[in-house]
Amino acid sequence: MKTIIQIMIKEFLQLKRDPRLFGIVFLAPVIQLIVLGYAANMDVNTVHTAVFDQDKTAASRDFVEKFERSGYFQIDDYVDSYKQIDDDINSNKVLWALVIPKDFEKKINRMESAPVQTIFDGSDGNKTSIAFGYLQGIASSYSKSILLENADRTGMKVPAAGSLIPAVRVWYNPDLKTRVFMVPSIMGLILMIITTILMSMAIVKEREIGTLEQLIVTPIKPSQLIIGKLVPFGILGFIDVLIVLSVMIFWFGIGVRGSFVFLVASSFLFVLSTLGIGLFISTISKTQQQAMMVAQFGIMMPMIYLSGFAFPIENMPKIIQYITYLIPLRYYITILRGVILKGASFFELIPETGMLLLFGILILFLSAKRFKKRLE
Repeated sequence: MKTIIQIMIKEFLQLKRDPRLFGIVFLAPVIQLIVLGYAANMDVNTVHTAVFDQDKTAASRDFVEKFERSGYFQIDDYVDSYKQIDDDINSNKVLWALVIPKDFEKKINRMESAPVQTIFDGSDGNKTSIAFGYLQGIASSYSKSILLENADRTGMKVPAAGSLIPAVRVWYNPDLKTRVFMVPSIMGLILMIITTILMSMAIVKEREIGTLEQLIVTPIKPSQLIIGKLVPFGILGFIDVLIVLSVMIFWFGIGVRGSFVFLVASSFLFVLSTLGIGLFISTISKTQQQAMMVAQFGIMMPMIYLSGFAFPIENMPKIIQYITYLIPLRYYITILRGVILKGASFFELIPETGMLLLFGILILFLSAKRFKKRLE
């Protein structure tokens, strides 16, 4: 035990002697969370719009004003031809164009259907879908107001009819902000990056400068060396968890609805996996550059794309969905979002917690075995 403590002290002293590493461990997570927290935002607050009004009547202007008053649509250009619409969309000036045909007002006054044309830039399917949802709501509201106005003007009585009126209640994220959904998962991503890279590069660095060989020829057992190196980086990982949680709570105003103790405990299980992965990378890399490349392209990229962080797993092909079960970050993100946003308890997240525990122990054990062989 005394030997392990001495190795741990050595690791902390190395951290103290390297100011750049200190910045990476404690400052980089804060900067990354703030930047990514604002950047990872898929909300559509402003829909840039072009209007081709061929009718130019009071009704058509009133219809256009409905979009402006909604707060979502910004009229950037009034055009006089389809060629101008093409130019605006191709130059990314607008996302869509509203085309109001001639006789728009006359058809409304005659209580006939008055079709309008919408032309969207579909290159960004997510943004287009959201904007189209806004459009449908405004068009439906305008159509309903026209029917009621015509009924009042003509004196027609609208017969009473049964109707369904949904009472919508949005739980966990009432304002439907993407940031509230993304920030907890960004926390998991940052924790993975910091612990994996630090663990792998710290050992490879000692191999490069020759101090690892000096440790090997001492009476220190491989198990003591592994534990002595894992524990300090595990402690640093927990400090990062507390730092990132503080930024999430006090900077973004996203509180933890569930058990804080369970959140920290699950973070410990996840750190076991990331430290084990970092240890494995150190056994297959000879230089810090190699370790960085393996960590980025062999570990982090698959985890980002297959964990549900960026893309919904349920939308992936079946074969890819099966592969995601091998990604520890998938389970950790589910736990983060469940505990932080929904207030889920341990009993509701037993499958994810169990898989994190299994992966943590398995990855760390296999990586330690390979590390021992390399030492021998």
